[in-house]
Amino acid sequence: MTADIAELSFEDAMRELESIVRDLETGKAKLDDAIKAYERGALVKRHCQAHLARATAKVEQITVGSDGTISVAPLDPEKSP
Repeated sequence: MTADIAELSFEDAMRELESIVRDLETGKAKLDDAIKAYERGALVKRHCQAHLARATAKVEQITVGSDGTISVAPLDPEKSP
């Protein structure tokens, strides 16, 4: 758990998060260690969510029609910034 979270790939972050959860589920860690692991797990989870949000934004475009209907369409790479 020493890798800087911002540098973790999505896959590495998910593996670390799964490891943290497994360790916490055993209930064998000292309270202070469990709290530190939980806090890191929360940060790793947030990192994973950010990765997913960026990936989703790259492949989907939300559009609102003139009648107010909302739809999701594949992102057109020609129109992306």
